[in-house]
Amino acid sequence: MNLAEKAFSELFPDKRLTKNLSVKYSRAFRAYNANVKYTASSMVFNLSYEWRKVSNEIKMGLIQSLLAKVYKEKNKPIKKTINMDIYENFLKNIGDYAEVKESDPMLEESFERVNEKYFNGFIDKPNLKWGSITFSKLGTYEYGANTVTISKVLEEDQELLDYVMYHELLHKKHKFYSKNGRSYHHTSKFRKKEKEFDNPDIEEKLKRFLTKKRVKAVFSYTRRKTTRKPGFFRNLFK
Repeated sequence: MNLAEKAFSELFPDKRLTKNLSVKYSRAFRAYNANVKYTASSMVFNLSYEWRKVSNEIKMGLIQSLLAKVYKEKNKPIKKTINMDIYENFLKNIGDYAEVKESDPMLEESFERVNEKYFNGFIDKPNLKWGSITFSKLGTYEYGANTVTISKVLEEDQELLDYVMYHELLHKKHKFYSKNGRSYHHTSKFRKKEKEFDNPDIEEKLKRFLTKKRVKAVFSYTRRKTTRKPGFFRNLFK
């Protein structure tokens, strides 16, 4: 019985295993990330390479957490195992020991402002990096890699940058909790702290900013496309 099969039998002692379960390690993931891919006959747990050195008990908790997401049923909570609790505690705290080796001057300045103003300087600096220019995912905090990633679209506005930085640092401070195979990150406590940002209209400002950026992006794209079609605007305004 391999590790994944053992995790399954412990989580579902009364359920018959009908798939081939396996675990694979990959360097394609960021630190301590993982996913599960499955078909009608198989289920593969893909873990980042860092998991190789972690104890089997913690890895079983990770696999069981992924299994809980796959097999969850509405109004039928899955009972958590001790290994799942151990895994969650591990994931919440491993970032505190992750090496900080990635930063950016503008993001670091934002971090320092936000840390001093809202956390009294008590938040340890995480890795800080720019993401791509995206309007849908403005920021993320990766627990395992202890990394805050901010959309490049925010580099033009310091206040909005600080707001998203504040949001991600709240994730670093308050972590998450899990229930029935689902992780909860934006709790009522989190939302209450988020509203303590000193501009009460910051969400409206953010919406206006993104709307303007989207319109500009669409117009720019349309203009690039139409410049390849002579007579487009002449035909359009007939």
